[in-house]
Amino acid sequence: MYILGISAFYHDSAACILKDGEIVAAAQEERFSRVKHDPGFPTKAISFCIERAGIMPEQINSVVFYEKPFLKFERLLETYLAFAPRGFQSFSKAMPLWIKEKLFQKLNIINSLNEIFGTNGTWEEKLLFSEHHLSHAASAFYPSPFNKAAILTMDGVGEWATTSLAIGEGNSIKVSKEINFPHSLGLLYSAFTYYTGFRVNSGEYKLMGLAPYGQPKYVKTIKDNLIDIKDDGSFRLNMNYFDYCTGLTMTNNKFNKLFEGSPRESETNITQKEMDLASSIQKVTEEVIIKLAKNISKTTGLENLCLAGGVALNCVANGELLKQKIFKNIWIQPAAGDAGGALGAALNIHYLMNNNDRSESKHRDSMKGSYLGPSFDDLEIEKSLGDLGANYSIFNPNEILDMTANKIANGMAIGWMQGRMEFGPRALGARSIIADPRSPKMQKQLNLKVKYRESFRPFAPSVLAENVSDWFELNEDSPYMLMVAKILQSKRYEMTDMQKSLFGIDKLNIERSEVPSITHVDYSARVQTVHADTNPMYHKLLSKFYEITKCPILVNTSFNVRGEPIVCTPEDAFKCFMGTDLDCLVIGNYFLEKDSQHHELKQDYKNKYALD
Repeated sequence: MYILGISAFYHDSAACILKDGEIVAAAQEERFSRVKHDPGFPTKAISFCIERAGIMPEQINSVVFYEKPFLKFERLLETYLAFAPRGFQSFSKAMPLWIKEKLFQKLNIINSLNEIFGTNGTWEEKLLFSEHHLSHAASAFYPSPFNKAAILTMDGVGEWATTSLAIGEGNSIKVSKEINFPHSLGLLYSAFTYYTGFRVNSGEYKLMGLAPYGQPKYVKTIKDNLIDIKDDGSFRLNMNYFDYCTGLTMTNNKFNKLFEGSPRESETNITQKEMDLASSIQKVTEEVIIKLAKNISKTTGLENLCLAGGVALNCVANGELLKQKIFKNIWIQPAAGDAGGALGAALNIHYLMNNNDRSESKHRDSMKGSYLGPSFDDLEIEKSLGDLGANYSIFNPNEILDMTANKIANGMAIGWMQGRMEFGPRALGARSIIADPRSPKMQKQLNLKVKYRESFRPFAPSVLAENVSDWFELNEDSPYMLMVAKILQSKRYEMTDMQKSLFGIDKLNIERSEVPSITHVDYSARVQTVHADTNPMYHKLLSKFYEITKCPILVNTSFNVRGEPIVCTPEDAFKCFMGTDLDCLVIGNYFLEKDSQHHELKQDYKNKYALD
C-alpha cells in the first residue's frame, strides 16, 4: 500500500511517500523550485517521491493533507469575531484570500494532482485530511525507536492547538492536553524574532544563535508583562502586547514602549539590546519547555519523550532538556517543522486509520539518517558537469576520501555532495560545506566569503559517533544536529580577565577551544553524530581526517548561501561553488578545483537570492 503525504500553503511545503509504512522518500519543494521556504503546492516534490517509489500514480492508495482547512478557517473567523472591531484591516485582507483559495483547499489539491498526473487518479476518493498537531505528533512518535512515549508538540499554531501532549503506544496516539491559540510559545519566540529585525518563520534560528552574545536582562520584564508561566509549564500570553491575532505585524506599540523602541530594521547594525533580548527570550523558552517536560514526566511516568513542531528545532533548548535528565530517552523528528507534517499525516493514515501493526525499529529510528531525497549516479553527474562546461577529475572513492581530507587539513573549504539529499532543515553530510574546525579563521571566512551571512552565526560540528564524548559534554546520539552541548573542559582554552570582560560581538574573534570554528561564544556547539550505517561515505571522510589530524570533527554547514535553499542537483552544487569562495567541489566520484574552472563560469551569488 502506498500513501502520499502532503504539506503546503503556509511555508516549507513538502511531500513524502510510504510503502506499507516504510518511508520511501521525502523532500521539501524549495529544493526543487529554488525558492526558500516555498509555500506552494509541492508539485516537484510529489513527482520526485512517485519516481523514487517506482510506481504509477494509480498505485497510490491514499493522499493525505497535513491539516484540516475548515478548522483553521474556524479559528481565523472566531479570532476576528473575538477581537472585533479591531483588526478589520487584517480581516479585509485575509478573508478574500481564504474564500477564494484556502477554504476550498480540497478542490485545489485535487486540481493540482490532476495537473501532475492527469484526471485518472480518482483523487477525490483518495484524499484525506489529518489534524495539524496530530500530524506533528505522528511524525515524532512513529519513526522513533520507542514502543511507548510521551509526545510534546510545540509550534506557532495549526488549527487551534499551539502546544499539545499526546501518548503514543504501539500503533496508537492519544492527545491528552492542549494549549490553544492565541497562547503560543512559538509565536512568542517569533514576536521577538520580528522585533529584533529578523524574518518570521526563517529567522528564529538566528535569534537562537545571537542569544549567547547577550545577557538575559529582560527575563523579568517578559515574565511580568508578556507571559504567565505556571508550575506545570502551561502558560498564557498577555495579548495587549501582540498584534498577530488581528493586525499585520507580530507586536504593537505597547510592546515597543515596554522595550523602549521600535523593532530593529532588517540589515541594520545589531546592538547589545538585540543580543540581550535574544538571550532573555531563549531563557524564558527554555523555562517553559523544562517545566512542561517535568510535569509530563511526573503525570505520565514515562521514560521516553518525542518532540516535534517548529519549537523542537530550538536545539539549545533541546540540549538543556537533555542535560536536565528528566527523561531517560529523547527523540526529535529531524523535519520537526511543517515539512515533517507531510510525513506525520501519511503515518497517521497507515497506523491510526488503517490500524496497521507497528514493529519496533531495528535501527536507532526509521528515518534512515534522514537521507530521503534525490540522489544522482555517475552518468547523471557527468552529464550535468559536461553541460555546464566544468573541468573535473574522476577518482575512485578511496582517492576521493584521501584528497578531500588532505585538502581540508590544509585549510580549504569544500562543497560536498554525496548520496541522497537530507529531509529537514539541516545538512547532514550529503549536501554540506565542510572545513577544518581547528582553524581560527574558518568561522569568519565561511560566514563572510562563502555563506554571505551575518558574522555572528555559529557553525556546527560533525563528529564520529564513537568519539563524541571525547570532545563534547554529550553521551547521547545526536544524528540530526538537534542537540547543543558544551565542548569538554579539557578541550577549552582558558580566557584572560580582559577577554571575559568583553560584551556582544567583541566576543566573536576569541579562540575558545582546540576547535575554534565550531565553538560558540558560550563554549557550545550544535552537534551531529555521524554513523557508519546511515552515511558510510561521510563517516569514512571523518575517519580519514581523524587519521591525518587526530581530530574526529569537521565543520558542517549547509551547502547554500544566505537566502538560497540547500543544493539539490549537481547543477545547483556547481553554480553555488562558482558563486562563492569555496576551494573545491566533490560530487560523488567527481573532484573539481576552483582554480581549474573557466573564469566566465563564475556566478554572482552574493546578490542572487533575497535575504532571509
